[in-house]
Amino acid sequence: MVVIVWRYALRLGALVAGSAGVVLTLAAPAQAAFATEMSGLPARFTAGDQVRTISAVVSQTDRRGGCAKVRWSMVLRVQGIRLDQVKVDRVEENGDFPVETRTEGDVARLTDRQLDPGTLCPGRTVTARYRVAFAEDVTQGRVTLAAEAYDANLRLLARQTATRSVVGAGGTGARTPTPSPTPARPSDPPSEPAQEESIQAEEPVAEQPVDAAPPPAGRPVAQTGGFGVVQAAFLLGGLLLSLGVGLLLRLRHLTRAAKDEAEDPPVDRLWERPAPTGRWHPARR
Repeated sequence: MVVIVWRYALRLGALVAGSAGVVLTLAAPAQAAFATEMSGLPARFTAGDQVRTISAVVSQTDRRGGCAKVRWSMVLRVQGIRLDQVKVDRVEENGDFPVETRTEGDVARLTDRQLDPGTLCPGRTVTARYRVAFAEDVTQGRVTLAAEAYDANLRLLARQTATRSVVGAGGTGARTPTPSPTPARPSDPPSEPAQEESIQAEEPVAEQPVDAAPPPAGRPVAQTGGFGVVQAAFLLGGLLLSLGVGLLLRLRHLTRAAKDEAEDPPVDRLWERPAPTGRWHPARR
């Protein structure tokens, strides 16, 4: 009986461990295996006739993966300026690329109407180019650009975000007032010249969440961050593993108790007189 109980316990433990492994294996492909970089960004944008060409490049970090088609989506957020003061064109080598534009408040999203001509493979990248310009009446503001790469099923592969300041065509942004220099005595060393202006340092390119409308409605889009599929899978695997360990310990306790009871007789039967062995002889009269 003890061997049978242990056999069932081992089978149960193997089943729980296998279920946890399957869950983790199915959740592994959901982890990010792609990266996006943005190039051509200036330290700041200048309003007017100046047009900047920005490139977004997506690459596949997993060398074991296959090839995939890419659909680009650019999210634009402005601060201190209006969306109608910004012009963004999606271009390719043969000219303009058709996009679908959706706006909400100070956020606009430009999503490709068709897949990018390139193919994303291990060791091969896909590039999207955008031309960005600002109206002449812009004096000062900020703009946030987020390049998002999706696959053919609108699953988000990678996102890169950058924020830059925008200044007017004839200005250099807000100047910092400087005190007038005090004439120095002949014996004193000359004082250093005061800075005439303060230029905003370039902000690092980092991953930031962008609050904008999703790509075209009616189609699912996988999102990153938060409590996703991977976290849920690991939590489910941990619960299954804990349940299996608890069942194994419970079966072990029951098996040990059954074995001890079989070896040691109950307390209420310790003082019973054992039945006489041998044949029974009838009494003679």
